[in-house]
Amino acid sequence: MDAVYAVLLGIVEGLTEFLPISSTGHLILAERAFGLDGRTAPWRVLLWVSQFGAILAVVLYFWRELWRRTFTPAQSGWSHHIVSKLLAAMIPTIGLALPLKRHFDPLENNAPAVAAALILGAAAIAYIDAKCRRQVPQELEDVTLRQAFLIGTIQCLSMWPGVSRSGASIMGGMVLGLTPRVSAEFSFYLAIPTMLGAAAYTLWKNRAELTAEVAAIVILGSAVAFVTALVVVAAFMAYVKRYRFTPFVIYRILLGLLVLLTYLWR
Repeated sequence: MDAVYAVLLGIVEGLTEFLPISSTGHLILAERAFGLDGRTAPWRVLLWVSQFGAILAVVLYFWRELWRRTFTPAQSGWSHHIVSKLLAAMIPTIGLALPLKRHFDPLENNAPAVAAALILGAAAIAYIDAKCRRQVPQELEDVTLRQAFLIGTIQCLSMWPGVSRSGASIMGGMVLGLTPRVSAEFSFYLAIPTMLGAAAYTLWKNRAELTAEVAAIVILGSAVAFVTALVVVAAFMAYVKRYRFTPFVIYRILLGLLVLLTYLWR
C-alpha cells in the first residue's frame, strides 16, 4: 500500500504545485485522508522531495527558453540576466524563510490555520485579479531586479500552509505590474532554485532515515509528480493567457470551508 500512497501523493503534488491552491496544504490533507503520519518517513520526506519531480517538469517545459535566457540573453548586462533576477528573488527567501520556517511548521497540523489561509488567499486572488490584471506587450526580460526581489519577499508568505507559493508569487508579480503570463512564467522559474533548495535541505535533514525502502517510495512519488506536473504546467500557461483565476478562487473557498467543517465536526 505504501507504493499506492506514493503514487497518489505524487499525483496530488503534480496537480497542485503550480496552481494557486497550495500543494503543501493538499498533501497534508491527502496524508490525513489516507491515514498516514506525515511527521514520519517516508511521508515527511516525500512532502518536500516530490517537489523535485515537479521542478524537473518546469525545467523540461521551459528548457529552450531557459537555455537561451541563460547563455544567449536578449539584453546584455548583469542586471538584465535571468540568473541575476532569480538571485535577487532568492535573497529574501534565504534571509526570511529559512530562519522563520520552524515557527510556521506547527501550522501544518492546524486545520483552522490552513482553512483560513485558503479562504483569505482566495479573497486576495479575487481582488488582485480584478484590480491588477494587465494585458500589455510584456516579456520575462521586462522583469526588473526590484520586482524580482519583491516577488521573492512576497513568496515568503507561503511559509503559512495553505497560502500557496505559486499563488503568492504570481499575485505578487501582478501587483508589481506584471501581466498574468509573465508573472506565472517568472513564478515557475523562481520555483527551480526555491524548491530544489527545499528538497535538498529535507534530504539532508532526514538523511539518517533514507533507507532503501524510504528512498524507493520517495523516488516513485517524485516520478509521478514529474509526469503530472508536466501536463499541468502546459495547461496552466495556456490558461493564464486568456482567463481569470475565478475557478481557483471558488475552489479555495470550498476547500477551506470543507477543512473547517471537518475540523469542527470531529
